[in-house]
Amino acid sequence: MAEISQRDGTWAFDGTTVRITPGLHRSVPLFRQTYGEVALPLEAVAGVVYEPERRRGRLRIRLREGADPLLQATGGRLPEPADPYRLSVDPDSAGTAEFVAEEIRNALLLDQIPKDPTAGYLLPGPPVPVSVRSSDGTVSFDGTRVRIDWADTSDRVKRATGPRVIGVGDVVRVEWMPNSGYDDGFLRFVTRDTVFSKLPPEKDPYTLDLWGNTRRDLLTALVATAVTARLPHPSTRPLREDSPALPPPPTDHHDVLLRRLRELGELHRAGVLTDEEFARTKTVVLRGFTG
Repeated sequence: MAEISQRDGTWAFDGTTVRITPGLHRSVPLFRQTYGEVALPLEAVAGVVYEPERRRGRLRIRLREGADPLLQATGGRLPEPADPYRLSVDPDSAGTAEFVAEEIRNALLLDQIPKDPTAGYLLPGPPVPVSVRSSDGTVSFDGTRVRIDWADTSDRVKRATGPRVIGVGDVVRVEWMPNSGYDDGFLRFVTRDTVFSKLPPEKDPYTLDLWGNTRRDLLTALVATAVTARLPHPSTRPLREDSPALPPPPTDHHDVLLRRLRELGELHRAGVLTDEEFARTKTVVLRGFTG
């Protein structure tokens, strides 16, 4: 057993699995504490390195492409402190860090673990059900359906349409961008009906606009990962979005636009939207669908 325990967390390697446990110190990001322990199978690992520095070094594990739904969902956009495959190491523990890294590297060589992309996910992602309250509303996933309940601060049109429920079978992909504190982020569920839509996050009823508390909004990556883990693996998906596996652009694009405009018209006639709000939102929708 090779093990290193730091304020940031603990890594323990038993020859087949790297068990990564987040630390409990207040400096450990909320996302890592909430994501919890990761049991990383050796066959998911592409490499490991220890990077020494004067103040604090870093242990880093690089995973094989396609092995982890978390990395697939976040696309490398997780802030570095929230990355579960990174461990900050005190200078007096540098020797232990080097030993752990060397033990993992030796096991990779002995077991002849390939570095090429995987044909399926080797990690399960977060358990379900999972629910996160963000700046734009609460998003939850029970393993089969995504539900979005809008916040009081959400765009009025989103609130007027009520909760959005999306079957996982209707989801083509999940797009996620963190709220950096300077630029807004978003969590978008792209469905077969909306794959050609270009609505901005604040107007898209299939998208959470992330603009508030950065620590809390980062937790939406949990839902993004849980849904991604239940979608077809990237190795099985078509390379082009306009391939036969997706609906033909012209017909569906037009149908979705008509449904969206019809929905806005009903809200306008019901008095939920004022004339000005209806005109402004209609312009945004048309712009989003036409370019």
